[in-house]
Amino acid sequence: MKYAAELFGTFALVFAGLGTAVLAGSTVHAVGISFAFGLTLVAMIYTIGPISGCHINPAVTLAMVVTKRMKAAEAVGYMVVQVIGAIIGAGLVLAIAKGNGFIPTPDNFGINGYGAHSPGHYSLLAAFLTEAFFTMLLVITVLGATDEKAPAGFAGLAIGLVLAVTNFASIPVTNASINPARSIGPAIYVGGWAIEQLWLFIVAPLAGGVLAAAIYLILRGAGEEKAKVKGAGA
Repeated sequence: MKYAAELFGTFALVFAGLGTAVLAGSTVHAVGISFAFGLTLVAMIYTIGPISGCHINPAVTLAMVVTKRMKAAEAVGYMVVQVIGAIIGAGLVLAIAKGNGFIPTPDNFGINGYGAHSPGHYSLLAAFLTEAFFTMLLVITVLGATDEKAPAGFAGLAIGLVLAVTNFASIPVTNASINPARSIGPAIYVGGWAIEQLWLFIVAPLAGGVLAAAIYLILRGAGEEKAKVKGAGA
């Protein structure tokens, strides 16, 4: 059931987020698109979180492996169904959009890009740093908010809000991926430069996930050591 939950959750995230960008982007603009992704993530965390943990992002899943919350074999299955869910979500958005004569291209289907294909014409390096470090912020929030010592019941709000914030900042640079599955889903339907530049939106978020895991382990280890010292002093 957890694989089905991850597939559905990623489908919902891409369907709602990409759907907002493609079907209503000219009306709600970047702020509306950012909230569409963030609020959908909040909803999915409370809906499928008890079943699968609601990763719905390969970068989150990879971080769970690095922090030893998940086995690698199980993580591979998560990543596969996440990509499948994203492809289905993007396909449904496309099917709806075509009902109004929409013809998908890499420039009108919420594709992530850099250089000439960046919304603000940002360089490859700027795009890589944006995707890696904003993914790091998202993933470290996931790790912290779902820690056994974190306040219960608030993880969904924290994680959804930080996704919205990362989208606010990164949409002008890359169209905001922060999630390899989110990038793969629409890219396969339009091809062209969307496929040529896809590598960055797989590698950078995964690198951000590993960085988040490393920082979290350091911070958590330092916190536990401080607690031990305090306890010994008592």
